[in-house]
Amino acid sequence: MKRSAGVIAAAGATVAVLVGGFTLLNWAPDRPVGGLVDRWAQPPSTFVELDGLQVHLRDEGRRDDPVPIVLLHGTSASLHTWDGWVEALAPARRVVRVDLPGFGLTGPAADGDYRIERYVGFVTALLDALGIERCVLAGNSFGGWIAWETALAAPGRVAALILVDSAGHPRESESVPIGFRIARIPLLNRLMEVTLPRGVVESSLRNTYGDPSRVTPGLVERYYELTLREGNRAALANRFADARSSPRIAQLPEIAAPTLILWGGRDRLIPPAYGEQFHRDIPGSRLVVFPGLGHVPHEENPEATVANVRSFLDELDTLDSAASHEP
Repeated sequence: MKRSAGVIAAAGATVAVLVGGFTLLNWAPDRPVGGLVDRWAQPPSTFVELDGLQVHLRDEGRRDDPVPIVLLHGTSASLHTWDGWVEALAPARRVVRVDLPGFGLTGPAADGDYRIERYVGFVTALLDALGIERCVLAGNSFGGWIAWETALAAPGRVAALILVDSAGHPRESESVPIGFRIARIPLLNRLMEVTLPRGVVESSLRNTYGDPSRVTPGLVERYYELTLREGNRAALANRFADARSSPRIAQLPEIAAPTLILWGGRDRLIPPAYGEQFHRDIPGSRLVVFPGLGHVPHEENPEATVANVRSFLDELDTLDSAASHEP
């Protein structure tokens, strides 16, 4: 008995030393948002007060666009993930992108509520604040989930829908980034609120890319620094505590908005089979799969993916023009 107790005590001491050493080597406390703004909120970034938050957004392109494009990023990303798309779209369209509550420079929700319904309410409040009656709503991963839920909840506000490796279906992943796995483990996720090995961020990004060689040091640096924004790591753990699929998934056939679905053929987090399921569920939708890309194809290869977006929008404009000239 004494020997067993001694073994347990020794094991406990070893674990304590390992945890202490890990914490010391990877100490990374939260950073105040003010210290990140100069680098990550350069013009045309602005901040808008909404739902008790100072929301980081960029509103670019044509001011007279009657149906702006609104872009919603995925989990642990930021509005910067859409840089390539905005560069291509803004010369002809108004393009709005935003750091969602819990992410980027916007930071944690004031009330700690990360249910999908609250995000849908956030998007409609954002449209109201920006004077946008109807929009083309696009989202990647978690942002895609918010987008299609918004199309169901407020169909009059969504003229068209673009889903990029969207979440929302109950799913089985082939591989989950280590950062996401840690965020779902009680106690360990609390340790990660004060530590963050840069290697965890790099590994997670490489896991989500179809071609890991596209992950650059600059990309890792951006994700790393914005993850350290005060409150974001705690928010991530709290959001993962919510359901990972939607009770409204059966309502997808009710979506009437023209829908483009883009998917990375090497997405291991939400494999391509789920893109095919969205395509079956949403009437008249179009599915385009990019064989060499992963979970964030818009970021990994913006040129290839946005070309399909431009074609989709041109077709919508043609249809709208024809409809307006009907007797």
